[in-house]
Formats: sequence, structure tokens, C-alpha cells
Amino acid sequence: MVLMLVPPHKLASWLLGVIDSALDAVGIGGGSAAEEVVYALAVVAIAVGVGWLVRWVVVLILKRLPMLRRWEFVKEMIERRVVSRCSRVIPPLLFLTLIPFAFDVNSAALSVVERVATVYLLVEMGVAVCAVLEFLWTRYDRHHNERNVPLRGVLNVGRGAVWAVVLIISVSVLINRSPTVLLTGLGAFAAALMLVFKDSLLGLVAGVQIAQNDLLRVGDWIIVPSTLANGIVTDVSLSAVKIRNWDNTIVSLPPYVLVSSSFQNWRGMSDSGVRLITRTVVIDATSVKPCTPSLIEEIAAKVPLLRDYIDSQPSGYGTGLTPVNGTVDTNLGLLRAYACLYLLSHPMVAHNQQILVSLNDQTGDGLPVQLYCYAATTDWAAFEAIQSEIVEHIVAICPTMYLTVYNSVSGKDIRPIAR
Repeated sequence: MVLMLVPPHKLASWLLGVIDSALDAVGIGGGSAAEEVVYALAVVAIAVGVGWLVRWVVVLILKRLPMLRRWEFVKEMIERRVVSRCSRVIPPLLFLTLIPFAFDVNSAALSVVERVATVYLLVEMGVAVCAVLEFLWTRYDRHHNERNVPLRGVLNVGRGAVWAVVLIISVSVLINRSPTVLLTGLGAFAAALMLVFKDSLLGLVAGVQIAQNDLLRVGDWIIVPSTLANGIVTDVSLSAVKIRNWDNTIVSLPPYVLVSSSFQNWRGMSDSGVRLITRTVVIDATSVKPCTPSLIEEIAAKVPLLRDYIDSQPSGYGTGLTPVNGTVDTNLGLLRAYACLYLLSHPMVAHNQQILVSLNDQTGDGLPVQLYCYAATTDWAAFEAIQSEIVEHIVAICPTMYLTVYNSVSGKDIRPIAR
């Protein structure tokens, strides 16, 4: 199948006349092979020149007109070189229009030249269509993709479909057969093609699932337990999801790995603006004792924050997000009450979230007191500083309530027996 265009007779006739006059001037007769070669070279030069001129004029208009310069999408078109890549279609079109006059109608050379030029035209059309698709994807992703949905996989599928069509039509042009004949022959290789493009097909299905269910976005912090991935998603394409770990290493995973297995996405934490703090302080069980009135007064004098709580002597079974969970029966109960009051008064603790101080199951090391609250920030450095400050403060206040924080025996605690 050859793309045949009706040539402009006046331009072709004028060009042939000029070439004949030039060849006669140098002593070469008309109708020779030299005339065909010179005419073909002249057509190539004209096609390239016209293509360059059109590109230059269009870009100049887009840059110079004040009305167009204010349009942001025009600037993006120039930056992405969309006009330049689309204008590359003009030279092969013009070449196919003028080249038939260089050869006889039944010339075998004309058929070969036209087929090669048609394939070149199809390739340039594929480049132009991909340039438009990439421009549309970039613009939508930059200005309208508010959910930051990974759409690069869709772009890759579109480009792949374009080049598949270009390849099929190009092969049909070269072998001078209908594309349907080629497609019928390719049906026998469908199984082999599925094996070759297995990752791409699985990536396409996984990409659709990820986008449809909003499982992943560029910029999310994810952890994939079965892999080394623990960082920020930088790119989601048809064949790979790229994650930049906190040590700046890059991990690439096929999209279907995320769909077929489990992974942890911290987007909810980032969107909420708060981050969970769960820390445990282990108290030596032997330091826990009942509170006498004198002990309560002594602790209240040292810790003024507990005065109102002690005077009211609440039950310690309050309901809601931020109850003061403690008692006045033991020094450990007073510690729990103080920890709740301290967290409630801390400026960097989110008071609209659950605040809880509780006892976990006793272990051989002692009684674990768990601090459960939310930092009013998601910044990593600030979060670590807040939770460290809270734990340090609770550990430091324990001796005031005659409680001992458990610590394993070290070499300093072992004394040699005197003989």
C-alpha cells in the first residue's frame, strides 16, 4: 500500500524546467538519470526548507503576538517543543507530493522511494502524536491533577498504542500488503507476545487498579515490607514504581507487586496533620506502693500540676478523647494522672485527638506504662523531638513520685565479694 498524493503541476513543471536548463548548460541532456537525481535532491532541499520555514514562522508568531504570549499553555507548547516536533511532518509530505515527477509512472525506483518516504512520514506522524499526548499529559498533571493520581502509565499506554499502529502500517507499506493481512499473521504469535510483554500487561492492569482505587500517588511515603522500599514515591509508570528511600537510594518495583502484596501508605498521616506517639516507660514493680495522705501531700507539694486533680479526687474512669486516666490510690496511679495532665497541657500535642496513659501486661522487667497521643505536626525532626521530650520528662519525674524506672543490670551494679 503506497500513499499517493496529487502533485502540484505548476510547481513541479517549473522545477523541472529549471533543472533541465541547468543540466543543458553543463552539457547533460534531459531525461537522463542525472536529471532524476538532481530533481530528487532539489525536492529534498525544498521539503526541508519549507518545513524549517513553517516551524520558524509559527514559533515566531507564538512568541511575538502579545495576546498569545499571555497564554500559559502557549509557553508550555514552546517549552515542550510541540510545534517543532509536529512541523517535522511537512518535509515528507511535500517530498511525496513532488517526487513522482522525477521518475516514470511505472518506475521501480519511484515505488521504492515512495515506500521509504511513506514510512518516514508515518514515523514523523508518530513523533507528532506522541508530542501532543505528552503535552496534554504534562499540562493536566501539572494543573488539574489535584489528587496527584499517577497518570504516567496511561501516557505510556497511549504512546505504545501509537507506535504499534505506526509499526504495523509501516511494515504493510514496505511489503505492499494490507494491514489486516499482517494482523492476521500476528495472531499466531499472540501467546509469544503475551509472554514477552507480560510485565507491561501486568503493569497496565496494576496501574489502572492503583489509579482507580487511589492507592498510590506521587509524593506518598510508602513502606513495602517484603522489599527494601521505605521512602517517597517519585514516579509511577507502566513498568516501574520508583521510591526514593530516606538514605537517598532508589528502589524500583513493578506496579503489580504493590497490588498483589500489601504495602503501607502514610498519606493519611500526612493529610491529617498529626502523627501518633506510642512510647513505653517500664516501671520497677517493687517501687509501686499505696499512697498515704502524707505521701499524697508530699507529692502534690513537689508537683503542683497534680494539686487540682488530688483535691477533686476523681474516679479516674472519665470518658471521651482526653480523660485524665489515673488514681490517688498508688504512686503509679498518680504518675498516670500526671502524665495525662502533662500531655493535655503540652503545646505540641494535638488535644483534639485521643490522649491515653495506660498499663500494659506486666513483664519480667516490670510494669510498662504506655503513652498514647498525637504530635501536632508531621515533620520528622519535630516529631522526634516532641516524643523524646515527653519520654525524658516522664522518666525524670518518676523519682519525685518514688518510682524507679527499670534498667537492666550492668557491670557497674556488680560488686566483687570481699574475701
